[in-house]
Amino acid sequence: MVDQRKLRFCATKPRIFVISDIANEPDDAQSLVRFLLYGNEFDIKGLVACTSAWMRSAVHPEQMKNIIEAYGQVVSNLNAHVHPENQYPDAQSLLQLLRTGPPVYGKRALDSDVPLSDGAALLIEQLTASEESLWILCWGGVNVLAQALQHIHKTKDPAVCAELRSRLRVYAISDQDDTGLWIRVQYPDIFFICSVHGWNNYALATWTGISGDIGGDFRDGGGPDTTLVSAPWLKKNIQVGPLGAVYPNSKFLMEGDTPTFLYLIQNGLGRPQNPEWGSWGGRYVPIDVSLSARHYADCADRVVGLDGRTYVSNQATIWRWREAYQNDFAARMQWTLSADVASVNHAPVPIVNGSKGPEPLLISIEASENVILDGSSSYDPNGNELKFSWFQYREPSTAWGDVIDPQLVKMDIKPVEDVKALPGSKVQFVLPGPEKCAIDFVTGKAQSKGQVLHIILEVKNNGSPCLYSYKRVVIHVTNEKLLGGRDRAFETVMDTLEV
Repeated sequence: MVDQRKLRFCATKPRIFVISDIANEPDDAQSLVRFLLYGNEFDIKGLVACTSAWMRSAVHPEQMKNIIEAYGQVVSNLNAHVHPENQYPDAQSLLQLLRTGPPVYGKRALDSDVPLSDGAALLIEQLTASEESLWILCWGGVNVLAQALQHIHKTKDPAVCAELRSRLRVYAISDQDDTGLWIRVQYPDIFFICSVHGWNNYALATWTGISGDIGGDFRDGGGPDTTLVSAPWLKKNIQVGPLGAVYPNSKFLMEGDTPTFLYLIQNGLGRPQNPEWGSWGGRYVPIDVSLSARHYADCADRVVGLDGRTYVSNQATIWRWREAYQNDFAARMQWTLSADVASVNHAPVPIVNGSKGPEPLLISIEASENVILDGSSSYDPNGNELKFSWFQYREPSTAWGDVIDPQLVKMDIKPVEDVKALPGSKVQFVLPGPEKCAIDFVTGKAQSKGQVLHIILEVKNNGSPCLYSYKRVVIHVTNEKLLGGRDRAFETVMDTLEV
């Protein structure tokens, strides 16, 4: 017997507004199918069909409608597999959120003779309805958002406009029309995640890490497991049941838009307000660390691939998690087939030092102190066996440029032997002295607040398919007595590396 109340619980849900050039190619429809399978963790506020450079004068909400209607056939089964307080929205409520953007390309939507679209009107309505953040997931062009912003700034006071902009959180799958750059130039204070590269050079973008290797033009070939995004795998694991029946075959790559919401899935790995931390949806850093512009763009992770080679790549910030996000998708599609909770797998629930839930565990610890992290209270709802893996995620610690990788301390994480705990569930390590992790390396001055270290607990069960969950521990190293300083200062960062 599986107790529903022991399944993953999300205390809050991000408000999400999807804008898609669906019907341009199959991947938008694919992404919408997967998106609906995570609808219990999202507060969906809009589903808008839009144009893009690849479909300039038409919008197709009817494709969204068909997929939502298929979802309606399985939603009762889905609700049996999630926490009773995290139920899925019914299909009718989603159909009521369907809208269209302007059936014109890009900035043409901003001309005075083009009326405010129904999609832009709904976006304005949802943005003004709550002070909470509104995530705008852009799978095509972004002229729906541009239209909404232009209307707001023509009809509201500047202070109100600034307040409304502060609520926006945009994740765009590159620029697919000419309004993305227009928005970032006109309103640089908007939180805006978007890969930057030459026009139509998508092979350079972070989001292609989702499945770009099936298209052939992929720099990290040999790194990710291509079989997990292949047509045979999708046919066996995804194209099953009523919802799987509306999941189309891939033409170029699989689900290019999916990273926008993988970024928001509450599995304990990412934190939406920190793109630099990394998640299933990739990792991004600010183009300007002063945040005078709030544009977050591509960065790289160092990852050992399936072939044993080390890849330093922006796309690796996504494909490094491929087995996890594909298995999770396959498991949820199995949920659609039956309400029998015991017959299918569910994600494990990590708990570290008593901290449960997807939020990170934030702790401050003095340099040189011993740290013990205890995940032994973690459990699996199905009673499956658990495997614990702990690792230091180095790249988030260097995202703001105050520390570079050679200066970042490397934690020697060791298991703690405890006969009462599951193997590998409990670890310890010693923080280095303040001269290593709580010092300004250029001036030599001791710092009361030192490096920020990210430790990830990955919990994997042995169900079929095996599923993953995470707990991120963020350690703020402190140095209250200002120890470890040195008399010598340097002029350059390079000089500090020679010490």
